[in-house]
Amino acid sequence: MKGFFAALTRHPVSLAGTVLTTSAAVLFIALFALELAGMHGGPYVGIIAYLILPGIFVLGLLLIPLGARLERRRRAAGATESAFPVVDLNRAETRNRVILVFALSLVNVLLLAVAMYKGMEVMDSTAFCGQACHSVMSPEFAAYQRGAHASVACVDCHIGPGAGWFVKSKLSGAWQVVSVNLDLYPRPIPTPVHNLRPARDTCEQCHWPQKFVGDRLKVITSYADDEEVSEMKTVLLLRVGGIQGRTSHGIHWHVDPENEIRFRADESRETVYEIEMRGEDGEAVRFFAPGAAEGELAAAGTWRTMDCVDCHNRPSHTFHSAEDEVDRELLSGRIARDLPFVRREGVRLARADYPSHEAAREAILAGLRGFYAEQFPELAATRAEAIAEAAAAIWDGYRANVHPTMNVTWGTYPNHIGHEDTPGCFRCHDDLHATADGGRVVSQDCETCHSLLAMEEEDPEILRVLKP
Repeated sequence: MKGFFAALTRHPVSLAGTVLTTSAAVLFIALFALELAGMHGGPYVGIIAYLILPGIFVLGLLLIPLGARLERRRRAAGATESAFPVVDLNRAETRNRVILVFALSLVNVLLLAVAMYKGMEVMDSTAFCGQACHSVMSPEFAAYQRGAHASVACVDCHIGPGAGWFVKSKLSGAWQVVSVNLDLYPRPIPTPVHNLRPARDTCEQCHWPQKFVGDRLKVITSYADDEEVSEMKTVLLLRVGGIQGRTSHGIHWHVDPENEIRFRADESRETVYEIEMRGEDGEAVRFFAPGAAEGELAAAGTWRTMDCVDCHNRPSHTFHSAEDEVDRELLSGRIARDLPFVRREGVRLARADYPSHEAAREAILAGLRGFYAEQFPELAATRAEAIAEAAAAIWDGYRANVHPTMNVTWGTYPNHIGHEDTPGCFRCHDDLHATADGGRVVSQDCETCHSLLAMEEEDPEILRVLKP
């Protein structure tokens, strides 16, 4: 036995391999045991335990036989030929060595199998996707944590089921790792993601777009910039629609399998040059933006078959406007409405430029305190706590949407649902996309998608009627 371990450590390369393998195995077992005991150290511990240590372990295993071969060459210098080692199982010492090597090999295979499984698990975790690369993913991770899909793992939407897309994602991720380490990535990260898996393979694993939804009532609460911070309500009846019987109508008419829609747009998909619609009869109808039927624009952009994410382009990473963020906090009560002009001042402070999140927190608090100290000194003295809470709420909205290190600010990532803050629906529905003969256009008729029951009213009659 002593001779066996001496062989493993006789050459410096074998010695290094033995040390690396043993150390990696001990550390891996220790970290794995700590995890089983309920002690989780975040994404970095997972990266070390299940990605880095297995790599060191394998490197050590490769170095051991390499060192042994180098040692044999050194001892056999000058020999004309080298013979294969003789394994004589009749000798007790040889049998013991073979059994030991076999047992250690089984342990090594087991360790590698567990490490590979846990490594894949770590790489598929939300913590790995959102926190391993702090500055790069911080905008998307912050939005994801506040979004409607915060309980859905990143890989469920970005990869989906099946081995094919898993391999594609890892190959794509290899270049992303290089980009992050060599600081080659753009700021901000451009959108949309052009190699994203089709929505039918991801979104539609949970959602059923062909289901008839019908009409849905939506009440939007906003606030005025006046001293009283007046509350206003906008009431919409959204015609979501869908497939009913043999026909479809409403907003979800677009997802009817009988209606195939393609469009040609620029890289951002903000400017749509041409739309092709093919209905049940199979005949294609083409609509062109002004000037896009001829000249340079006739060949501009790339074609894409429309799916869910062309409208729901921010399903898990929604960024809001400063006005929406302040309105949300007013509605929740974190910002007290009895603070005069708090909505106006909150939006103003949120929209200012700051070098970092910490600088923004200090400046927003100082700015709000300064405003009330100058304009309403008595209120500043009696409502100091409410002013501080309002500043904290404004800052929360700021840091969720603005990320100076990535050059992400208000409006960097537009949301195409609706058409208030961005063109959204009006990228196509603008009354300007027309057939070559001008006989048909993509309508901008508001009633196609919704009925406006009240528009920024303090006491909408429709809500009084609907109130139980």
